[in-house]
Amino acid sequence: MADIHQHKLLILDFGSQYTHLIARRVREIGLYCEIYPWNVDPDAIVTFAPNGVIFSGGPESVHAQNTPRAPAMIYDLGVPILGICYGLQIMADHFGAVVSQSDHHEYGYASVEVIQPSPLLDGLSDHEGQSLLDVWMSHGDRVEALPDGFVGLARTASAPYAAIMHESLPLYGIQFHPEVTHTTQGAEILRRFIEDICQCPTEWTTEQIVEDAIDRMRHDVGSDHVLLGLSGGVDSSVVAALLHQAIGDQLTCIFVDTGLLRLKEGDQVMATMAEHMGVKVERVNAADRFFAALSGVTDPEAKRKVIGGLFIEIFEEASKRHSDASWLAQGTIYPDVIESAATQHGTAHVIKSHHNVGGLPETMNLKLIEPLRELFKDEVRRVGIELGLPPAMVFRHPFPGPGLGVRILGEVRKDFAEILARADHIFIEELRRADLYDQVSQAFAVFLPVKSVGVVGDARCYDYVVALRAVETIDFMTARWAPLPYDFIGHVANRIINEVRGISRVVYDVSGKPPATIEWE
Repeated sequence: MADIHQHKLLILDFGSQYTHLIARRVREIGLYCEIYPWNVDPDAIVTFAPNGVIFSGGPESVHAQNTPRAPAMIYDLGVPILGICYGLQIMADHFGAVVSQSDHHEYGYASVEVIQPSPLLDGLSDHEGQSLLDVWMSHGDRVEALPDGFVGLARTASAPYAAIMHESLPLYGIQFHPEVTHTTQGAEILRRFIEDICQCPTEWTTEQIVEDAIDRMRHDVGSDHVLLGLSGGVDSSVVAALLHQAIGDQLTCIFVDTGLLRLKEGDQVMATMAEHMGVKVERVNAADRFFAALSGVTDPEAKRKVIGGLFIEIFEEASKRHSDASWLAQGTIYPDVIESAATQHGTAHVIKSHHNVGGLPETMNLKLIEPLRELFKDEVRRVGIELGLPPAMVFRHPFPGPGLGVRILGEVRKDFAEILARADHIFIEELRRADLYDQVSQAFAVFLPVKSVGVVGDARCYDYVVALRAVETIDFMTARWAPLPYDFIGHVANRIINEVRGISRVVYDVSGKPPATIEWE
């Protein structure tokens, strides 16, 4: 089997909103890559030994004080470099170009004219008979004069050097973003950089990822036993399926049923993993303990801490029954690692701490195994399909770690959780029935602890309110509310009010992110 890590690309992150997207596009083409912060220790770059480097874009200006720059040593590695947007500007500036603040900023669609042959852009066109490319721009500065050794490859009406290359060194720069779908030839440009310029084979495929993960786990674990906290979510389910295929009965999954899951989700997890796939799963029914611990707790962050702390406590209790276990498996994925700045490269700013990174209690004395640590979410889903997990599980919308605990505003009570689970089930069921589920990125119901007057049958009622939330997003960093059809929302609301006792009113959330968050708590 090919070593899928032998050939690799480094993406140096200068703060672009599209950095993760660049990495996903590179991997879709079939090459392994990693994202390092621009101020990473240069020794980490040497150790990583990339076959090529991409400078991401970024919000800064080369004229700003203490603006991010690439370490000078990176130009001495002798590997191809592609600077994107701000990445082009710092590359050009490093070699002595004139970079100025443009009077005319370019944000959005632009037409680029290719004016010089190059391995990167030769023969590409979006308009028959013309050397014109439809691209996505996002910049204020522009290169006015090139340094010695560089030539211009393309231009726009307001940017004389929309693409450049060095005549003798493998250095390229483009002022536009090839990673976004608005740049029609973007995927081909990245493919040319990877295959033709970096000379890298494309061996990063789902089949190869699965084979590599299984081989590595068998090698690392040997004859030891592994414990996994199974939540029923995509990540932990894929880890369970991978480990089961790699080590079989050496894996034991502990499924802590908090009582805060979707309707009948506990039974579904057991049916899918234990009955159909043969994975060894122990179910711990702990709903009463969670509701008791949450009694009187109303602050959202306090609820998260109570749920997380009790989950670890119960998991540790269950794990003591397996004293022969040497490993703990976790569903950490690559965005968790990046966001927590918990990599060996360690100079990135901490954005947030993540429950899947560095959360192993020392008292358990277990070694950590994280087979998905290198993968983005879309790669995890493809691995799940490759392993035979049901598509409905693999492509299910995100669900928060604390479950319904952060979709019930205020105090979390058992009766509130039961009401919410039934209302949420109706919403999701109708989305699937109307073929709308896969058209939105996330959808769910929220329980509001306020009462509203209603009429059920001929009788007055005074019951609770449920809010429906559906959003459309690419990266979950920003989102817009999904404009679901009015008749659909009306149908869902009627079902919930008629079928779920305790609900007298249904509302629809039309808040975007920002200013709102996707989850209500």
